[in-house]
Amino acid sequence: MSAQEQTSPNGWRVFHATGHAPAVPPRLPEPPPWRRFRGGPAQPAPPDDPEAAERRLGPREITPLLGQDEIDAVNAALLLRRPLLVTGPPGVGKSTLAYLISRELGLGRVLEWNIVSRTSLRDGLYVHDNMGRAQAIAAWQAGLRAAAADVNPDPESRERQLPPALGDFITLGPLGTALLPYDRPRVLLVDELDKSDIDLPNDLLHVLENGSYDVPELVRDAADTASVHTSDPGGRVDVDNGRVECREFPVVVITSNGEREFPAAFRRRCLPLEMRTPTREQLVAMVEGHLGTRPAGTDDLVDLFVQQVQAGGTHSLDQLLNAVQMTTAGGFQAHGDGRKLVEMLLRDLAKGR
Repeated sequence: MSAQEQTSPNGWRVFHATGHAPAVPPRLPEPPPWRRFRGGPAQPAPPDDPEAAERRLGPREITPLLGQDEIDAVNAALLLRRPLLVTGPPGVGKSTLAYLISRELGLGRVLEWNIVSRTSLRDGLYVHDNMGRAQAIAAWQAGLRAAAADVNPDPESRERQLPPALGDFITLGPLGTALLPYDRPRVLLVDELDKSDIDLPNDLLHVLENGSYDVPELVRDAADTASVHTSDPGGRVDVDNGRVECREFPVVVITSNGEREFPAAFRRRCLPLEMRTPTREQLVAMVEGHLGTRPAGTDDLVDLFVQQVQAGGTHSLDQLLNAVQMTTAGGFQAHGDGRKLVEMLLRDLAKGR
């Protein structure tokens, strides 16, 4: 047993997969020297989003869907400040892990970056509204011409003669927002990275290693500081000299359905975590956690779901929740006339219908 574990009741493990929101967020272990960053100034704590967490996790404390090995992998990623590369079959709850970590550690709103084949690194870092800025500049120039022709100008028109600020047309993406200098790490969900263009994992390497990035438009701008939008609703932040660097490396949860292999250099910077289909007992507990009750017929539907998963194919936990929710509808019977509907809800998703 290490000296740290002897002096602390929980040692280096701060995450236990309970889904319980703490009254006082736990203190995270200190990062290793090579994962310390110097970004600043410190930003205010991010907003919370309990509604989104409740949709993902349910309103109550949950039975962990992770074993001790998986829980240790999460804690290792928290200690080492490294991304988690979470693999497993579709619908097993990979993306839900980000919300579980955020709720249990009190890290605020989860930033979601949903990946498609057209996604580029810049999409995650920031977006520059070129068209909006061009239109604003044209309107500003028209106002200047109108003011020059006015022999009795309105004093307030002088304020309108200022050019539109560049920062008003820049919005930091989920990755860019997660790398802002917060005192406690943000949680970033990079969902389905295996659907990306082949170059995106390699493009991520520099950002994941250095915890920083530049916004070239702001670097070239004459102003030293620009106020830009963030991915949080109504959020704004000042960026100095076009550069963003984190203070605490974000908790990055990268999910993959195993549709492709990632480069070795990318995998070296991540800690792997494979999620498996929950046990029957975990499925029943999950249903109770989301619905707050255990409707009649739940056990039969869970058994049917387990049988179909064991028979092969692709199934999602959402399908089970949908089927159980139907049993609470007035007059619905899972047997007889309702059996066909249940079969449709629990169908094999790999068959494309």
